[in-house]
Amino acid sequence: MAVFNSKVNPRSESFNRNRREMLELIEKLEELNGRGAEVSEKRKPRFDARGQLTPRERLARLLDPGMPFLHIGNLSGYLLDTKNPEKSIPGSTVIAGIGFIYGARCMIVVDDSGIMAGSMTAAGGYKIRRAEEISLEQKLPFVHLVESAGGDLLNYTVEGFSAGGALFGGLAKLSKAGVPVVSILHGSSTAGGAYMPGLSDYVIGVKGNGRAFLAGPPLLKAATGEIASEEELGGVEMHATVSGLVDYLAENDGHGIRIARDVIKRLAWNDNVVDSPSSRGSSPAYDPDELAGIVPVDYRIPYDMRELVARVVDGSEFLDFKPQIGISTVCLQAEIFGLACGIIGNNGPIDPSGANKATQFMQLLDQANIPVLFFQNTTGYMVGTKSEQAGMIKHGSKMIQAVQNLEVPRITLMTGASFGAGNYGMCGRAFEPDFLYTWPNASTGVMGGEQAAKTMSIVARGKAEASGSDVDEELLAQQEKMLAMKFDSQSDAFYTSGHLMDDGMIDPRQTRNTVGMLLETVLEARRRVIRPNSYGVSRL
Repeated sequence: MAVFNSKVNPRSESFNRNRREMLELIEKLEELNGRGAEVSEKRKPRFDARGQLTPRERLARLLDPGMPFLHIGNLSGYLLDTKNPEKSIPGSTVIAGIGFIYGARCMIVVDDSGIMAGSMTAAGGYKIRRAEEISLEQKLPFVHLVESAGGDLLNYTVEGFSAGGALFGGLAKLSKAGVPVVSILHGSSTAGGAYMPGLSDYVIGVKGNGRAFLAGPPLLKAATGEIASEEELGGVEMHATVSGLVDYLAENDGHGIRIARDVIKRLAWNDNVVDSPSSRGSSPAYDPDELAGIVPVDYRIPYDMRELVARVVDGSEFLDFKPQIGISTVCLQAEIFGLACGIIGNNGPIDPSGANKATQFMQLLDQANIPVLFFQNTTGYMVGTKSEQAGMIKHGSKMIQAVQNLEVPRITLMTGASFGAGNYGMCGRAFEPDFLYTWPNASTGVMGGEQAAKTMSIVARGKAEASGSDVDEELLAQQEKMLAMKFDSQSDAFYTSGHLMDDGMIDPRQTRNTVGMLLETVLEARRRVIRPNSYGVSRL
């Protein structure tokens, strides 16, 4: 394969304009990423007074030094619980991601008890459920650092309570599948939260601070009149010597984390991987930093997906499948860190020929057992008389069938527009890709705000004409403005990421590293042999 010949001029006005605008979005992303840590770390004196590590200090000690940690749901909850962008805390009360413990790739969840005492919010609950799903699908040991005041009763809904049961069901599924669950009780685990350690395979309790009870002293007194101390009800020393909930008793947070690391080490988890691929491959011939200037923030300005791919794949080399057919749909074969993959991207709307090309390409990749990456930048399937007569509906449907029924790993990255059924044909959230990440410039919706507003105005004028009434143009203009704002505000990547429509938002310049780690994760999972059992490991 020949090295791609880039036509990008890093000194051009358009490149520098794109870069300025993208860096503004990246700066916003970095500020939001740091907001939760800033709020949580203000509570550090409280943690110090109790002889505890802060949540992020616990995470840092758990992970192998120098190894990557890929956040899951870094913006989850942003603008979900409050519409005030200044007060909204992305990430909610949970830190989650994929990291390494003694070289074993693990799913790690940390209750951020520096925010709302770690209370479970709607976004936090979703984040843990998604972490459990990924842990199950990718066969990753699930490690949970527990300290939570329980459910967020101030924002209680019965729907949230009902959905909360899935957190416990997820742990039961993991244990049954043969994927170990390890919990450290750093602090309180109250009410339903007590079942988090209760449904774990290994439980470590930290002396003096760890607690687990279905009803704390206030609720116990209100419900039964009984008066008891926290230690009597659910202290970890009681659980280690009387109830049997706790397997290992730790002197402090640091000791508990060392025990957890040792538990993972003793699993010899990587011994269960068959023919694990080595991650190698040459760097791209073009600087990935240039991605900030290649892709316009405005999705209406076109760019060549090949320019993006050339700054992600090994050696900037790829094989271009049927480049003269369905030219706005790009199908490429390449390697990332030495791992083979197929990439489907968009240079605009998907026409009938492009849909057919993508469908055939996916079937070839499925036959060869090669993962498929979807880089989304499409305004949807092509509309118009010519397109309809060429069979857009049936060809687009075949593409959607192929996307849904692929048996190889699927990873989706939102790099620009994602409108209409194009979102579906390019493996959007509803099609359950193994992972879905977004760039900060992405835009997702049934259509753009301007198109939606114009469509409704045309409908309104048609109704008025049919009924013989006059059209109020001033009112129509106001409606157009309102609709455009409504659609565009909800299609914004920060809004969609906060509303749990992806697994996280990344700096575009980190695409190669992120996608490379995701490819390693999905391929390792498919080479891993685990030992399922009938019911999971019960605590006795």
